[in-house]
Amino acid sequence: MRRIVIAIVAAVLLMAVLGGIYWFGARGGWFGSEHGAGEIAGKAIPADVIAARAASTAPDGGTRQILFGDLHVHTTISADAFQLALPLLGGAGTHPLADACDYARYCSALDFWASTDHAESITPKRWKIVKDAVRACQKVAGDDANPDLVSFIGFEWTQVGRTPELHYGHHNVIFRDLDDAKVSARPIAAGDRDSASRLAAGISPLVPLRDFANRQAYFDFNRFMTATREVPSCDPNTPSDKLGADCIEWAGRPGELIRKLLDEQKLSPLIIPHGSSWGLSTPPGANWAKALGPDERADKIPLIEVYSGHGNSEEYRSWSEVVSGADGARTCPPPTANFKPGCWRAGELIEERCLKAKLDTKECAARAAKARQDYVDMNSAGHLAVPGATPEDWLDSGQCTDCFLPAMNYRPGKSVQAAIASTHFDDAAQATRFHWGFIGSSDTHGARPGTGYKQVARRGNTDTRGPIDADWRALMLPSADVDDEDPHSQSIPPDQLLKLGGLRTREVERQGGFFTTGGLAAVHTDGRSREAIWDGLQRREVYATSGQKILLWFNAVDKDGAKTAMGGRVSATAAPTFEVRAIGAFKQKPGCPEFAKAGLDENRIKKICSGECDNPSDERSLITRIEVVKIRPQATKGEALAGLIQDRFIVHQCKPDASGCTFTFTDPDFAAGKRDALYYVKAIQEAEPMINADPLKCERDASGKCVKVNLCYGDYRSGADDCTAPAEPRAWSSPVYVDYAKGG
Repeated sequence: MRRIVIAIVAAVLLMAVLGGIYWFGARGGWFGSEHGAGEIAGKAIPADVIAARAASTAPDGGTRQILFGDLHVHTTISADAFQLALPLLGGAGTHPLADACDYARYCSALDFWASTDHAESITPKRWKIVKDAVRACQKVAGDDANPDLVSFIGFEWTQVGRTPELHYGHHNVIFRDLDDAKVSARPIAAGDRDSASRLAAGISPLVPLRDFANRQAYFDFNRFMTATREVPSCDPNTPSDKLGADCIEWAGRPGELIRKLLDEQKLSPLIIPHGSSWGLSTPPGANWAKALGPDERADKIPLIEVYSGHGNSEEYRSWSEVVSGADGARTCPPPTANFKPGCWRAGELIEERCLKAKLDTKECAARAAKARQDYVDMNSAGHLAVPGATPEDWLDSGQCTDCFLPAMNYRPGKSVQAAIASTHFDDAAQATRFHWGFIGSSDTHGARPGTGYKQVARRGNTDTRGPIDADWRALMLPSADVDDEDPHSQSIPPDQLLKLGGLRTREVERQGGFFTTGGLAAVHTDGRSREAIWDGLQRREVYATSGQKILLWFNAVDKDGAKTAMGGRVSATAAPTFEVRAIGAFKQKPGCPEFAKAGLDENRIKKICSGECDNPSDERSLITRIEVVKIRPQATKGEALAGLIQDRFIVHQCKPDASGCTFTFTDPDFAAGKRDALYYVKAIQEAEPMINADPLKCERDASGKCVKVNLCYGDYRSGADDCTAPAEPRAWSSPVYVDYAKGG
């Protein structure tokens, strides 16, 4: 008997030891391994293909070209991209840098792209992988003066503040050259290690047990996260150029990022904000005031990403999700004709539950008021104010219902129009404004630069992901308890929100219906070289598209005939004449062109291109109209933005013509106003089905009120549906900035 007891005790102890080894080994990444850059499969595409591409962007036989690229690309070197690649979210496995290279060359047929993984997860070892992989992609490209594809090294500074006071937003940093001496010694992350709570994240050891067949993927992810945490932080008091390469460097604000790169390392990168109105990471009530402060050095930021696969951030609206009183207190505003704040909907939901429970109407009204304030107090996590609320319960609250493919939970105060209409006035002699060129890009997290060439493969060509079944969903997003007899809202303190993690505190399920295929950055150049592309980006002679390769020219012509291209700045006492020309993108044929099928084998085309490539026909889509936007930047402190932004200053209806649409205009009111103004155009193409173009699919009552939504989820519930709806693709020119000449 004693031997049996000893054996049982020994077995229990052994199981405990083995269980402990497994638990800590799985959590600590002992069983996982890190991934490399992968293998580039494709060679340079044929010279005749490149020549035909150049000719198609210069329809009048000129020597200048329009080149298309994507300056915002994530691979699974980014922690969130690695998460999206995991089997429990329906991911297809890791997406290395080699995939991005082959995709840009063969799937989307781009002219240039940039690697911009999140700095917060780029260790010194991974930074070397990034640099070596981008160089390898460039080595394939052939002649430096006329390469088939130009590849840039970069990283993303991913700053997210939970309150408007702490939020500056995300910025990509891109370097012209590939040599070690010409790029940052290390990526620079946002905030500091204490504020980067994402670094503490990992997969529970229970997950690989539940999905044992895919256990290695989870072990590898935990190894990835452990390796990230193991790298020490750089000394914050040591200048950037004096630091070693074996630490993670942090910057809390854009101005600090700029100081480290420009002043200390003596580099000259492009720094590009993006996703500015995206409510998944931007708190309600955020604006551009801090970013225009003298310490943030707005003059060193030449471009902004207007559109990406996370939605459109261009358009300003005068409503807001929250309002701030004179004392700084934030409250919930009432609905307007075209907008219902999420906080207001929170009050409606609690009041509906309260009345259903047959409680006193005054009590229900009081609980509704508390729910509205609870939502406001929790900022981007406001949806948690209503326990058990489903994504459908929120209807169309929080959304810009009359914007083109808007970012979810739209923040108009951080829109591009709001930014370029704003002026910083602390020193009247040194008033500060943004003078940006506009680009689009993808913000893909699947190593797929330029995903907008076809509206196919929603789960591959957008960031749409989600739990693969109801059981996984219940584990990842557990429902809060709902008291049907005594319904209340809840307010969760900030420290408790941090413990819940990102999936719970962001409206990730609702977001699945708002991901679109990505945009493009278009550059007017004098050639295909790295230097020619960089020069076009620096002088802001660029424009954005919603993913289609629309051709666009926009110039200002003065009385002497001198031209200033989009992105330029002139001083005048009379408005110039503006010239606009736009030509629609080629309509797409199914499948892939011969050069792609010759360059990549069928399996790789199926894996990284989803079996479909950019495959233009000879027929172009029509440009239906051109909309002119006029903005007069603030001339006095506190001047309301709404009256300064004329989104449809002029609308020119185009005749049906495959060769494009051309017109000229001027502004007779410019001289009378005697103040600065800027002008840009939107070229609108005929409608076509686009992924998630109608993210809510509202059913409306007779008054037009949204009473039911039909969401297209990222998870198992929406299956393989591409969720397309008609939308009008477009291109946004960079503005021409016209300063009213003093003394005029």
